[in-house]
Amino acid sequence: SDVREIPSHQEVFLSRTTLSSQITEINQRVTDSDTASLDTLIGSSYLQAHQLDADAKAALYHVHDICDEDDKLEIVTPPTRVSLGKFSAGIVGYRGVVRVTSPKGRSAARAGSGSGSGSVSGIGIGGAVAGSSSEGGLTSTVTLWYLVVRLVEQETDLVVFVNVPREEFEKAGDLRGLEAEEKLAEGLISGLVDGLEVVDWDLFC
Repeated sequence: SDVREIPSHQEVFLSRTTLSSQITEINQRVTDSDTASLDTLIGSSYLQAHQLDADAKAALYHVHDICDEDDKLEIVTPPTRVSLGKFSAGIVGYRGVVRVTSPKGRSAARAGSGSGSGSVSGIGIGGAVAGSSSEGGLTSTVTLWYLVVRLVEQETDLVVFVNVPREEFEKAGDLRGLEAEEKLAEGLISGLVDGLEVVDWDLFC
């Protein structure tokens, strides 16, 4: 990367025309004991109302893990189980959408800053470098589309985030541009549901 050093467990792709980004991570598999904290972080009433299973809770854990303490996390679309086109039937995947609102003056969150995954220093959810002229005042609200693939035998979770900062479009009054960018993000996740595959399983040895 010409922006910041990217940890070996991550790939980060930045849009050439907007602050949107796609981040793919190979993370340690989240356990039931890890997700026990969601009762406090998200609220037991929400979890009970949506009857989330252990894998869905793990997906939310990964999302919450990239947030800072004073970020506000809004679940737009709860984690939904999907059929993965390139994986065996025993491997489950979940997709969903969240919105993260942060105090201005810093990035909304840092992908990979949570447990066991290292950090991408200075790269916010929006993908621009913290404090760079390209981002100006740091993004206040970012919408994230995500896909989590649970690899039991490898004790690994594959996580993909597609991040769309709203502020650059809202400041320009370009709501059509925002809508198009959000459709693109949704389409990227849909494409990964069908086409994401592991070519070299030795990566997990």
